[in-house]
Amino acid sequence: MLYFARGSENDTLTSHDLQSGLNEALDKLGSRKKVLAIPPDFTRYHSRAGELTSCLYNYYGKALTDVLPALGTHFAMTGEEIEKMFPGVPDSLFRVHKWRTDIVTLGEVPGSFLSEVSEGRVDYPWPAQVNKLLVDGDHDLILSIGQVVPHEVTGMANYNKNVLVGTGGAEGINKSHFLGAAYGMERMMGRADTPVRKVLNYASDKYTAHLPIVYVLTVVGTGGDGKLKTRGLFIGDDHECFYKAAELSLKVNFTMLEKPLKKVVVYLDPDEFKSTWLGNKSIYRTRMAIADGGELIVLAPGLRQFGEDSEIDSLIRRYGYLTTPEILKLVDENEDLRGNLSAAAHLIHGSTEGRFTVTYCPGHLSSEEISAVNYSYGSLDEMTGKYDPRLLKDGINITADGEEVFYISNPALGLWSSRDRFETGCKP
Repeated sequence: MLYFARGSENDTLTSHDLQSGLNEALDKLGSRKKVLAIPPDFTRYHSRAGELTSCLYNYYGKALTDVLPALGTHFAMTGEEIEKMFPGVPDSLFRVHKWRTDIVTLGEVPGSFLSEVSEGRVDYPWPAQVNKLLVDGDHDLILSIGQVVPHEVTGMANYNKNVLVGTGGAEGINKSHFLGAAYGMERMMGRADTPVRKVLNYASDKYTAHLPIVYVLTVVGTGGDGKLKTRGLFIGDDHECFYKAAELSLKVNFTMLEKPLKKVVVYLDPDEFKSTWLGNKSIYRTRMAIADGGELIVLAPGLRQFGEDSEIDSLIRRYGYLTTPEILKLVDENEDLRGNLSAAAHLIHGSTEGRFTVTYCPGHLSSEEISAVNYSYGSLDEMTGKYDPRLLKDGINITADGEEVFYISNPALGLWSSRDRFETGCKP
């Protein structure tokens, strides 16, 4: 059922509009005694989910008993991040998702289904896993909050991914990421119905329908003035809510280009992007826009590691970013990579498949570390001097020496593609 829906390409929802829309939906749900909120973590700071969680606290007060950020495999949020993202919500309400231990398996999506949706690329079963708080917490309402935006693993982010991956376990996270990588992310990004989404929907219909989950979904994009605009808010408990948000997100967050780009410069906010695990959105979201032989320059002042998790960081350093066939061969040959399919998927996602080059300009990693994972290294000071984020505007820029570059200030907020690559749906 859809409890609230508002949004269009030109709509701009204020803080008052968000609170009002949320209140309208919650009024329809009736009184609740024990509420769990599942927002994203700080890596989705711009989603407005933090503000909406604060709105929930204003509405429910003490009935909001738990806030469980959907970390997936990310680091737990710091006190400073919580205070900034969730103003007014008491620290005592926050729980940490421990993705290796605090897990309940609700059921299993059969391998035959995964084989069917992946066109035979994988045939393993997929466990529908969630944090045990969702099952054992005795909540009479679970509110999953987040932003729908093009995504490299699911095609379009959020909805039941926030629950089944964001609060999921190691096996479910690993296998879902590898499913998307094996199928080919260029075939999925910007599309609502993908193999991974079909698996998540199967699990929702079969194994989470008994849980009192309601989804609160935003659509956020950049306006003509370069500032973020909230274009939509959709609240509901079924697939309709997601598909409405996804339809709007494709209009708001997707930039279709008539020709491929020779040089793209992406800036990674140091407060959000400290690893290539997250920072490689600069590659994922631009890869369909970059011409063969082109270059992606990533200005990454906060970059200090590769993985958000120490085990994954070690695997990235050991194997590096290689082509899809090379990574698939390594998975077959190496037990450590086969046992961590999320890492394997990430290495595939971060590959250019030999089509273009990536020059990473990190604030805290050495030239040797960057080169060892098969990227080119660039001096942050030198590249920032040449491509100054303070002077560049989103889109096409002509530099002082006459060079044409395409600049992106936040890759997490969109998807860019040349028309031919998107329409052909490139296979891996």
